[in-house]
Amino acid sequence: MRIVVKVGTSTLTHPTGHMDIRHVETLCKVLSDIKNAGHEVVLVSSGAIGMGVGKLNLSQRPADMPTKQAAAAVGQCELMYVYDKYFASYNHTVAQILLTGEDLRDEVRHQNFANTLQRLLELGALPVINENDTISTVEIAVGDNDTLGALVAVSVKADLLIVLSDIDGLFTADPRHDPDAKLIPEVHEITPEMKSGAGGGGSALSTGGMATKLVAADICMQAGTDMVILNGSRPALLYDVLEGKSIGTRFIGREQK
Repeated sequence: MRIVVKVGTSTLTHPTGHMDIRHVETLCKVLSDIKNAGHEVVLVSSGAIGMGVGKLNLSQRPADMPTKQAAAAVGQCELMYVYDKYFASYNHTVAQILLTGEDLRDEVRHQNFANTLQRLLELGALPVINENDTISTVEIAVGDNDTLGALVAVSVKADLLIVLSDIDGLFTADPRHDPDAKLIPEVHEITPEMKSGAGGGGSALSTGGMATKLVAADICMQAGTDMVILNGSRPALLYDVLEGKSIGTRFIGREQK
């Protein structure tokens, strides 16, 4: 299978902005094992701004654009250093690709991106993709990395997009506030009720929430690609997804005519 895994800031970092070493190390180990089993893996990773916040010892995520961009510049170095270190320990080579919205909207640039990504996979590399937050100023222009993950998955004709979140999947209500909320294991259509109940953004250091994940799911479903929302605090659940077990919430891609 060709899979795209999107990991968010809340999975990669502690609330302080500093890296959650245990989670990141385990994630890299599981993804390396999945590659060893013969699957092609593309990692869409948030975390540059969040890690930059920690690295620069800022008290909170910056509100102004220049500081966001500065934090991203510092944090992206840290992010790729860690990925290179952990994946190399399992004999896998990583490659960094930083994108802006224009890279996906412009036909020529989009094709160049797709060609590069395809060749990297043919060469056995593990591409790590992030929005170019030091250049982009709308988001900060794809919008968020849930959407970016979906656009990448559709671009590379992935079999599956797995979005690692800080909750177990899509619920009938917010499980952090409603004890009666129930997990929805499978979605064939995104309803207005789902959208209205999705709420706002994620953690203080991240930008994604359930609303952005539903946008990503809609992009994938329309293209005929399945998407799964999974709890990122337990990377080993990726094995269960690839074994076809019912875990998290799976959005079923529409059959293409």
